[in-house]
Amino acid sequence: MSVRPYRDIYRRKSRQIHVGSVPVGGDAPITVQSMTNTLTTDVEATIAQVRALEVAGADIVRISCPDKESTEALKKIVPEVTVPIVADIHFHYRRGIEAAEAGAACLRINPGNIGSRDRVREVVKAARDNNCSMRIGVNAGSLERELLEKYGEPCPEAMVESALNHARMLEDEDFFEFKISCKASDVFLAVAAYSALAEACDYPLHLGVTEAGGLQSGTIKSSIGIGNLLWAGIGDTIRVSLSADPVEEIKVGFDILKSLGLRHRGVNVISCPSCARQQFEVIKTVEVLEKRLAHITTPLTVSVIGCVVNGPGEALMTDVGFTGGGRGTHQVYINGLPDHRLKDEDIVDHLVEMVERKAAEIEAAEAAEEDAESANENRAAAAAAS
Repeated sequence: MSVRPYRDIYRRKSRQIHVGSVPVGGDAPITVQSMTNTLTTDVEATIAQVRALEVAGADIVRISCPDKESTEALKKIVPEVTVPIVADIHFHYRRGIEAAEAGAACLRINPGNIGSRDRVREVVKAARDNNCSMRIGVNAGSLERELLEKYGEPCPEAMVESALNHARMLEDEDFFEFKISCKASDVFLAVAAYSALAEACDYPLHLGVTEAGGLQSGTIKSSIGIGNLLWAGIGDTIRVSLSADPVEEIKVGFDILKSLGLRHRGVNVISCPSCARQQFEVIKTVEVLEKRLAHITTPLTVSVIGCVVNGPGEALMTDVGFTGGGRGTHQVYINGLPDHRLKDEDIVDHLVEMVERKAAEIEAAEAAEEDAESANENRAAAAAAS
């Protein structure tokens, strides 16, 4: 009997669209996004927040465009940032047209909410003319009245029907560059709705547990909901909705992907919770270390373990390992092997130096590999031409 490897996640096959230069769906990496909370008309503040999200690793950033002044501001914002911008359109179809013309890479808009078929056609034309994709955003808290009357309450069936109704309006206009979200603040409802939607269509899916809460509670709810779906192979882009600094949403999003082995960015710190056996202050060391390593984007793993019970075993599977030892002298591992000893007073500074050195080695090796591949391609092209 064949047994499926326990770490394998088989992603649902979806069609691929583009949000600006960023592919979403198909075999593209799962993207991480967030949304600004500044007034869009405050151009400087909005640009600053988008740039902070870019530094954190955001692939896509959404900006609210509730009025004409906001879509006018997009004209100034878009040229000043590198990440593709999604314009969040509420109900007015003109805002969708204006945002597409102002440089938005995607419109978050529900066709059924903006009026007549002619208005939908106008928005689709603006999107098509400006290489702009769309996101249909279904939310359990704002379902259409007729669906609530039909089903009695927000439920997976009502949410999926709403999504497919909106999708059909775009399909009727021969427009297929869109993704769909089906969010709810209830984890069970969100997971059930996305699971049913994944069965019903092949469009890329934008995952999220909406209005999840504060930094801690929202992280937990989002990790359970988004994590369950990703583990099942469902999802092409994610947004963690937190009542916190939007940069935290990006960090949590990448941590969710990192935990499932779906995407790696930066340092993955494996650390123990500490106990009476610890030979150094584990909690304080890890707290400072994570802040000091936040600038590193190269994927690598560091283990920080307080004693020799689990330390050597964890170090076997990490790029840089650190295990507490007796008499204030600890063991440092490189690539799983014991490398040298270290005294108490040098822990954080020394580990930062070791991780930075390891990251530089990895980057240099990747660059050399890319150069070799490029050279091979050039030789092959020259040989074919001769």
